[in-house]
Amino acid sequence: QVQLVESGGGLVHTGGSLRLSCAVSGRTFSSYALGWFRQDPGKEREFVAGINWNGGTTYYADSVKGRFSIARDNAKNMVFLQMNSLKSEDTAVYYCARKAMFTTVQSGAARDYDYWGQGTQVTVSS
Repeated sequence: QVQLVESGGGLVHTGGSLRLSCAVSGRTFSSYALGWFRQDPGKEREFVAGINWNGGTTYYADSVKGRFSIARDNAKNMVFLQMNSLKSEDTAVYYCARKAMFTTVQSGAARDYDYWGQGTQVTVSS
């Protein structure tokens, strides 16, 4: 059984930083790409960042490029999202997800991710 548990969300002022963590259970963690998504109430889930199985390739939504950074620690079954220069429009529930095998490389489509965490709220106030 694969489980993903996010942590690190909270309230931060505009321009501040937060680091989200996601603990992933399962022995095959290092075989899979992972991603972060976010969702605001009433909006579709939006891709934020992705990372390949060994951390050698990362990719980002244009809206967060240069401000957010994704990383993983395969020894600890963890994936992280460092968020800097936060803006009010970054306010959302953030989810980590495991990318399914044999799906589009560097996919930002939610349908290509097969396991999801419960989410952690990030609120950026001005």
